[in-house]
Amino acid sequence: MKSLLLLLMLAVPSAAAIGQTSGITVWPKGVPPQGLTYKADFGDHILSISHREHSGRVEIHQTKVDVLVIQSGTATLVSGGVPVDPVRTAPHELQASSIKGGVSRTVGPGDVIDIPIGVPHQFLLTPGTQITYLVVKVVKH
Repeated sequence: MKSLLLLLMLAVPSAAAIGQTSGITVWPKGVPPQGLTYKADFGDHILSISHREHSGRVEIHQTKVDVLVIQSGTATLVSGGVPVDPVRTAPHELQASSIKGGVSRTVGPGDVIDIPIGVPHQFLLTPGTQITYLVVKVVKH
């Protein structure tokens, strides 16, 4: 909640800085007008939509907080624990094949999730299911 409030306070000046005349960004019905693959980078935070139909890899962000809002579908979110065989995929970003000793919880529509910097996390999907969620990446320096 604290990260979401901080994001809301920072969104107005950041949006204005990229030349939006109204100073705000609106994604009607939760979809960017530019399409689902669009990522809006405001410098101090990034907005995107993620859609999964298969389990993802473990992610560990070293400079970003993830705030997720589940729009549709369900999945098992595994977090914490120790990443197995982590590899660097980009500056300040790691991925791994699985998590040893993490906490599993089922997430679905309306759930809001705050994942702090450095916490391994992974979505596991049952075959035939999907999940779509808003991603707010809050950049910390």
